[in-house]
Amino acid sequence: MDLMEQLEKIFSEAQEAVASTGSVAELEQAKARFLGKAGSLTELLKGLGKLSAQERPRAGAAINQAKSRVEALVQSRRDAIVARELDAKLAGEAIDVTLPGRRQGAGGLHPIARVQERVEKLFATMGFSVADGPEIENDFYNFTALRVFPNHPSRSMQDTFYVAGSELVLRTHTSPVQIRYMEAHEPPVRIICPGRVYRVDHDATHSPMFHQVEGLWVDEGISLADLKGTLAQFLRAFFERDDIAIRFRPSYFPFVEPGVEVDMAWPRNESTKPDSPREGGETRYLEIGGAGVVHPDVLRNVKIDPGKYSGFAFGIGLDRLAMLKYGVDDLRLFFENDLKFLGQFR
Repeated sequence: MDLMEQLEKIFSEAQEAVASTGSVAELEQAKARFLGKAGSLTELLKGLGKLSAQERPRAGAAINQAKSRVEALVQSRRDAIVARELDAKLAGEAIDVTLPGRRQGAGGLHPIARVQERVEKLFATMGFSVADGPEIENDFYNFTALRVFPNHPSRSMQDTFYVAGSELVLRTHTSPVQIRYMEAHEPPVRIICPGRVYRVDHDATHSPMFHQVEGLWVDEGISLADLKGTLAQFLRAFFERDDIAIRFRPSYFPFVEPGVEVDMAWPRNESTKPDSPREGGETRYLEIGGAGVVHPDVLRNVKIDPGKYSGFAFGIGLDRLAMLKYGVDDLRLFFENDLKFLGQFR
C-alpha cells in the first residue's frame, strides 16, 4: 500500500472514530489515536527521515495535509459536542434568585505551585539557583542551539504553537533558559529552570500547557553518574522515601549524548498501596522526564569548550510530580478550575 492509500485509509478511520464520539473526553481519545505521540499520522511523520531527499518533501506535505483534515474533523465534532452540552446545561439549570449570597472562600496555592516551590527549595540545598526566561522564543534558542534542526524528524516530537505572522514559538521546554544563561555566564553553571511550556498534546497524562523544571550542571568532570546521583537524591527528598523505585532507560534526545528517560513507580488504583506500586505482579512506572550528558555541540553553540567542561541536563514534568505526590491519575484535573478538587490542597 503506497503512502496516499495509507493516508486515505487513516482519514476514513478517523472519520468513523470521530463521528462515533459522544463527549469531549471520547473525542480526545479518538484524536490521540491519529494525532497523539503514538498516533498513526505521527508515526508516518517520524518515518520521513528514512525516505530519500526527493521523496521527503512530497510525503511530508501529504502527511501534513492529512493531519489538517483530521484536525478539522476533530474541531468540527468538538464544536458540535460543546454546543449540544451547553444547550442541555442551559435547559436543565434553574437559578433561585431568592437564595442568600455565598461567602468568599479562603484561597491557597495551586498544587502545581506548591510542587514548584518545594522543588526549588530542595534543589537550593544542592547548590542550584533558579533561572528564568521568556515563554515566547525564537527558533535558535528553542530548537537550533539544542541541535533540533529545521526539517529534522525530532521536531515532530515537539510540535508546538507558532505566533501568527512570525517565526516565534511558545517554548516547548525550558531549555532555552539554559542556552541564554550559558551565553551570559561562564562555568561552573548549576541552575534549574522551572516554568510553563507548550506542546500540541492533550490526554490523561499530557496537556497543551504544562509545567516543567529543567536542571543544568556544567563544570569540569561532570558525568552521567552525577546526574543519576542528583536525581535520585532529589526524588527521595521530594517524596520523603529512601526506597523509592526509579528507573533510567536509554533514549534519544538531540541535545544530550547519552540520553535517558527517567521513570518512577506509580500506583494506578486504590488497591495498590503507595509503598508497593504493583498490579498483577508487575511494577507500573510513569515517565517523569528525560535527561542526559550535554552534547558537546550544545556547549560549542554557547562558546563553552567541551574539551574542558562537561555537564548534565534533565527535564522533569512538575505536573507529573504532582500526580505522583497527590495520587492523581488524570493530569487534566489540575487545570479544570474545579474548586472542590483544588480545595483539597489548601
